[in-house]
Amino acid sequence: MSNTQPSCVTSRVLDGKVVMITGASSGIGAAAARLFAREGAAVVLTARRADRLRSLAEEIGAGGGRALAVPADVASAEDVERVVRTAVAGFGRLDCAFNNAGFGTAGTELHETGQDVYEQTMDVNVRGVWNCLRFQIPEMLGSGGGTIVNTSSVAGQRATGASAAYVAAKHAVLGLTRAAAAEYAQRGIRVNALVVGSTRTEMMDRAVRTLPELRERFEGETLQKRMAGPAEVAEAALWLCSDRSSFVTGAAMPVDGGTTAA
Repeated sequence: MSNTQPSCVTSRVLDGKVVMITGASSGIGAAAARLFAREGAAVVLTARRADRLRSLAEEIGAGGGRALAVPADVASAEDVERVVRTAVAGFGRLDCAFNNAGFGTAGTELHETGQDVYEQTMDVNVRGVWNCLRFQIPEMLGSGGGTIVNTSSVAGQRATGASAAYVAAKHAVLGLTRAAAAEYAQRGIRVNALVVGSTRTEMMDRAVRTLPELRERFEGETLQKRMAGPAEVAEAALWLCSDRSSFVTGAAMPVDGGTTAA
């Protein structure tokens, strides 16, 4: 009988993949950057706050990961095109994308919402995803396929305590996700969305500071009676980006503590 012990091989779910993450300077995006890098991906980080991006990229690099910080505004088509080109120039291709950048407000009724707030909400959440899809998809088509995950919200399925503009924008993200999934499924690209519930992010912190009663409301709506941590949402994005979800496309996956089930 041989005394040789079987080797233990640790498989990282994104080994060798190149992933673009928007909204990466904080919250869910930053949590995803750390997680994806630990799972073997080269991560291309983008957001408007350059200093935070650089710090995160340095942190990932110090831990043995590969990260590239490319400051940009997703509402700008030129910026997004530059990020995608930089990703391909730096790492050779683009395999996955987590289009997570978002902006929202709460506490103001529709007729009192400023035009500037409406435009920023739509620009970041809808135009931002549109711009990303437009430039990510051609690169993926050229390399035989890829996976894309867009961040929507419980507000993408029903009215919540968020502004009417945010509710409309997150509904639109689901529409873009389903349309893209249908158009590119037979060409090797899977497109899915996360239906994210109340999560402890900067945006949520701002809303709760403005309207403290929202915390109790949002936590009470979940079956688990709590908010999510950003890393919990990042884990769902990781699965959808990986080959382990190979038969999943056009989905709106709830990561909401049971909010939409109640």
